[in-house]
Amino acid sequence: MAFNRVILLVLDSAGIGAMPDSLAYGDDPGADTLGNCALLRALHLPNLRRLGLANIRPFAHLEAAAAPQASFGRFALASPGKDTTTGHWEMAGILLDQPFPLYPNGFPPEIMDEFSRLTGRGWLGNKPASGTEIIKELGAEHMRTGKLIVYTSADSVFQIAAHEGVIPIDEQYRICEIARGILAGPNEVGRVIARPFTGQPGAFTRTSNRHDYAVAPPKGMLLDRLAEAGVPAVSVGKISDVFLGRGISAGYKTNSNADGMAKTLQAMREHAAGLIWINLVDFDMLYGHRNDPEGYSLALEEVDAWLPRFEAALAPGDLVIITADHGCDPVTPSTDHTREYVPLLAFGPRVTAGVNLGTRQSLADAGQTVAGNFGTSVESGESFLGLL
Repeated sequence: MAFNRVILLVLDSAGIGAMPDSLAYGDDPGADTLGNCALLRALHLPNLRRLGLANIRPFAHLEAAAAPQASFGRFALASPGKDTTTGHWEMAGILLDQPFPLYPNGFPPEIMDEFSRLTGRGWLGNKPASGTEIIKELGAEHMRTGKLIVYTSADSVFQIAAHEGVIPIDEQYRICEIARGILAGPNEVGRVIARPFTGQPGAFTRTSNRHDYAVAPPKGMLLDRLAEAGVPAVSVGKISDVFLGRGISAGYKTNSNADGMAKTLQAMREHAAGLIWINLVDFDMLYGHRNDPEGYSLALEEVDAWLPRFEAALAPGDLVIITADHGCDPVTPSTDHTREYVPLLAFGPRVTAGVNLGTRQSLADAGQTVAGNFGTSVESGESFLGLL
């Protein structure tokens, strides 16, 4: 193998410019997550700039590095869609023929009627919503009635919010399993998600007991191939949930970007070989969907400020790949995900720096690169390992 350990770091939703087909996916014209943040104010990203972020494409107030310390490029998304599952599956070498279903008007009566029948509970909501806003709106009624708060988003998700003092967490998980069984065939959403919360009206707080029930990915994806080859794969954040734990040898749940960065360093101390796959979700969950460009920019700057600690912890045989799974432009009117190119920065103590890796035709190139490093392959994607 070329590298003893690969660290795949996903900055969830950090798109860098609309793909040519973005308007066909309902995006607002000019969607450009990082680009539009950079237009609003100068981003203080000295480490990402040093690595080569502004060498991928121009950004306002951010100069290209004269000698970038990473190799750089961008990924296109080859699969239809612009959601978490689609992006992460593509990274693992899975290309979809059709997108997961979305529900901008809520779920149809036949789904909700069956959900009520099998759970023995009524429901509230059934509409696209921010998770924090919908519990503000409906949490008190949920506590009075025991009805479940159901909502969706720009992702292909069926989300169920319930107060842990009203419905015990084990029962919430059982309810999610019921929903997962209902949502099949043409209604097979990417994920069913338990969204537990606590507190009193006016001061509700979501807990860390979130749990995702994803669609089972096809066999032969990256984590399957690594497991067959005896290569350990470690999850930090929601990676394990997205892939139903398949091929994951150790997992670290996180409750914020800061926690994810701390858990990444812990995982690096505890796992010296194989793949460490990280998702930092706050960009998307807290800022993109809430149209908060300042929060998004601050989160980028916090990750940038952490990068020197991360780099100091790298071993000589490490390869790091920084990318994203889709966009979620906080500046455009929509709160939905955006179909964008995503960044590619590849670096490490022994990685060739300054190579322009160009526009990769699929995020699956990341998976093929990781697989090839460990002596295996996935179904889709072209490895760029030889360029590194």
